[in-house]
Amino acid sequence: MTNGSNKRGDGNLQSMLVGAMMRKIKSRTWKKQRYFKLQDDCMTIWYKSKKAGNAHSTFSVSEVEAVREGHQSEVLLSIANEFPANRCFTLVFRGRKGNLDLVAESAEEAQSWIRGIRKLIENVENMGEREKLDQWISDWFKKADKDRDGRMNFKEVRDLLKMMNVDMNEHHALRLFTLADKSCSGSLEDDEFVLFYKMLTQREDVLTVFQEFSSDGQTLSHRDLEDFLREEQLEGDNVQQHAMHLIEQYEPSETAKMLNIMTFDGFLMYLSSTEGSIFNPQQRGIYQNMTLPLCHYFISSSHNTYLMEDQLRGQSSVEGYIRALNRGCRCVEVDCWDGPSGEPIVYHGHTFTSKILFKDVVTTVGNYAFKVSEYPVILSIENHCSVEQQRVMARHLSHILGEKLLRKPLDGHASTGLPSPENLKGKILVKAKKIGGLEENIGALVEDSMSGEVSDDDDVAEMEEENLPGVAHPFLSVQSFFVSFHPKKSKQCLSKELSDCVIYCKSFHFRSFKHSQMHSKFYEVASFTESKARKYLKESGAEFVQHNSRQLTRVYPTGFRTDSSNFHPQEMWNAGCQIVALNFQTAGEGMDLNDGLFSQNGCCGYVLKPSFMRQTKSGFDPETPQKQEDYQPVLLTIQVISGQQLPKVNIKEGSIVDPLVRVEIHGVPMDQAKQETRYIENNGFNPVWQDSLRFTIHTPELALVRFVVEDYDKTSKNDFVGQYTVPLTCMQQGYRHIHLLSRDGTSIPPSSLFVHVRITEV
Repeated sequence: MTNGSNKRGDGNLQSMLVGAMMRKIKSRTWKKQRYFKLQDDCMTIWYKSKKAGNAHSTFSVSEVEAVREGHQSEVLLSIANEFPANRCFTLVFRGRKGNLDLVAESAEEAQSWIRGIRKLIENVENMGEREKLDQWISDWFKKADKDRDGRMNFKEVRDLLKMMNVDMNEHHALRLFTLADKSCSGSLEDDEFVLFYKMLTQREDVLTVFQEFSSDGQTLSHRDLEDFLREEQLEGDNVQQHAMHLIEQYEPSETAKMLNIMTFDGFLMYLSSTEGSIFNPQQRGIYQNMTLPLCHYFISSSHNTYLMEDQLRGQSSVEGYIRALNRGCRCVEVDCWDGPSGEPIVYHGHTFTSKILFKDVVTTVGNYAFKVSEYPVILSIENHCSVEQQRVMARHLSHILGEKLLRKPLDGHASTGLPSPENLKGKILVKAKKIGGLEENIGALVEDSMSGEVSDDDDVAEMEEENLPGVAHPFLSVQSFFVSFHPKKSKQCLSKELSDCVIYCKSFHFRSFKHSQMHSKFYEVASFTESKARKYLKESGAEFVQHNSRQLTRVYPTGFRTDSSNFHPQEMWNAGCQIVALNFQTAGEGMDLNDGLFSQNGCCGYVLKPSFMRQTKSGFDPETPQKQEDYQPVLLTIQVISGQQLPKVNIKEGSIVDPLVRVEIHGVPMDQAKQETRYIENNGFNPVWQDSLRFTIHTPELALVRFVVEDYDKTSKNDFVGQYTVPLTCMQQGYRHIHLLSRDGTSIPPSSLFVHVRITEV
């Protein structure tokens, strides 16, 4: 069952198959030897300590996102004097799983593992659907083959069915087992197990669709496939060519290809592929106009990016910036305070969160800003530093970021509007307070070192909301309470050097929409807590939308969210707020919606707002979408047909999932809705629902559709199984598979839902 044989010729993989003793590093003091070895499947890495007896750990290469060479993590930097960079490397896992920091015995051995794992990651990424499925079957075979004899008896098969979430009566299981046991040996070997698996996963639901369109009941002719694409998948353009492409791409039988027909296997491969998925592949890459002003885009944004856990005691780490930027985040936050030895530090002030150096944050942002997206990154600085340390901050920004830092307006003179993401490619913008306006930056930059005063109303407003005097907050100093009680007297001194680093994103204190319309400049950015933004949204939604058509707005979580939970970002997007800052470290609905919205347009972190939110004269109010000029509601009908190989969530022996599917609409208040299928008892392997759910959607351009699978429990809260979130405008119609994601946002192949989608105008 191994797919490793064809890879064994590789020298690096050869030495990984032999294995090596390496040090696993968790901190400056925790450095322990572990024996690491690549398993024969060339997919699993196994390791154990000398003392642990038989106890060992494993992880799959498919869980590894990247390999970093040298001292590329905080842990390895802390022991840099002890172990040279050429022996050190870091494995970075997908989702929120912590890194694995390793030190090899020699530089050669480190290189062998670095190159080997990179090669394996590349192999995984290049796997076709068929290979992924073969790999999945192979993994199950290994789990079930308890005595490691390369064959499975009936007891092992019965145990395997439980592990796979299948509740099958013994008689039926024995019948399938006997049918698959071609050699009549009383056990299943490689090919026999694949046959058993195929009988187990027979897709009656897809077969019904296939036979409905097949002229002879056996295959789809070119004409049959065209009819299917036109009538069911609603693909009007170039159907003839598309049908040819699908046969060429997905049909496994060479004979069928020559006859220009598609067998059932080819049809199933197509429906299980990215082309057969619910997300329109044409909207995966960058397809939107990127030449409009910055304020016309939703921008993927992170709150207190340095925090890895909660807001009070959690660890601060540059790893938070790496993870956020690698997820396409384009606005990261830095809270700066005076540090020892004249070096500014970053942490959540007045709390017990750990501290990191500002210069390390800037270095990290410089290194990772443009790895997954070339569009601009905004560095949102909350500045609590003295003038002296602000000058140090400005020096670090200039020296470390160099040309990447935007130091003056693009065209050399103050324009009348914000530049576009396209014009700002490869640039890092600083968002912070500024002395005077953008005009100060025209011509020469810093003539002499000086400082100026700015009103601290802005930060005081934040402090008032975050610290709320009168509410017991265990980590606040007397000084912050004092500031909250006396906001009007507060002034902050700014260094001119730091002020000059702020070009298009000047933090300003918001008074009212009317005041902003008359007095504020296009480069001024208001910041609101979620509760303040909600208040404005309820009181004057249309004015809020208009304000956001002219300038940027940032919304961040209230200070009560000490557990780093997230608010509902959709509310803020409904008002056209661009910088909706979420705690990226916290999995859940908020981040699912963020990942869903920004999964389109090349995952570049910028999504163009609908046209009715970009017009300054727009009368759009999210509370009353039916009053909009081009109001056109749609009816969304989703038939939830079946599920495939849902992951097991309850580790209790013998427990099997009772799955239900909930479809949620996230959009303007009138569109917020959710409906559920019934639950299917004891079948997480191939449940069939055939339930239809219908939604009227008033503002389709803003709607996100979230599919959630849960394990029904009548006595307590349902357990989460998987989810997938997609913008309504990116949904393909017809028969589609939805490839589910884990709570962490990582894929869990081959878990999927099979649905039928129709969107019709009301």
